[in-house]
Amino acid sequence: MRLTDYTDYTLRVLMFCAVRPERPITIAEIAQSHAVSKNHLMKIVNDLARQGILHTTRGRGGGLRLLKPASEIRIGDVVRNSETDFRMVECFDAASNSCNLSAHCKLKSVIGRALEAYLAELDSVTLADITQANLADLAPAGAVVSHVALGNIQGVRLRKPPKTPPVPRQGSQ
Repeated sequence: MRLTDYTDYTLRVLMFCAVRPERPITIAEIAQSHAVSKNHLMKIVNDLARQGILHTTRGRGGGLRLLKPASEIRIGDVVRNSETDFRMVECFDAASNSCNLSAHCKLKSVIGRALEAYLAELDSVTLADITQANLADLAPAGAVVSHVALGNIQGVRLRKPPKTPPVPRQGSQ
């Protein structure tokens, strides 16, 4: 199975917002970062806002923010809401099925179970799960990533490591 570009970019928008919870993100930033059309991203952002996943603010100082904690956004739900067709083979759609083997074929049930397993695996993963490792990439050199407030990505703060006291030299007083 292959995800559509629409779903791929939907996941990228959410990941971009999840690793930058401290400020609103602009569509222009995401478009530039991923070399995607702003118009295409605007459709995605509107869909995510309608689903209650993103909060959008217009105007100066506006942008996008996750409306829910990243730990509550299941990747399986995002994929189901972004993909338009899970018809893996012709026989999945009774209205257009013209296969002569359908009455005796067991392939449909095998592929159906595989699709269920695929979606179940995506359901077991949250946005926080797939973005938490990326926080270290965003941290300034030498920064320590601190997990606070329920351990989700909304509560992750970057802080500078504590300064170590100077070590006294031998023979100096």
